[in-house]
Amino acid sequence: MDRISMHPILGERPAGKVVTFTCDGKTLEGYEGEPIASALRVNGIMVHRYTAKRHEPRGVFCAIGRCTDCVMIVDGVPNVRTCITPLKANMVVETQYGVTNKEGSK
Repeated sequence: MDRISMHPILGERPAGKVVTFTCDGKTLEGYEGEPIASALRVNGIMVHRYTAKRHEPRGVFCAIGRCTDCVMIVDGVPNVRTCITPLKANMVVETQYGVTNKEGSK
């Protein structure tokens, strides 16, 4: 999958070094400083959370930090907007179900 190299609002992708991080226990690679959502997209991960009431999948929608469709649990903190949060080495990213990391939770 292609990497987002130029974002219309956030600008050009920083020229960071390649770092590893995990998403739902799987080790992935991305560029340090790029939005987490961008690194996930390159690795084929498009679903970031599931809604609490209807358990519907959500992913990047606005990509500028205004909506909440891209929120995930990052390093144990829920509701992190992954479209504007820079990737760091050894981050632990988890799919969010409602406000937890447990499937079937509300």
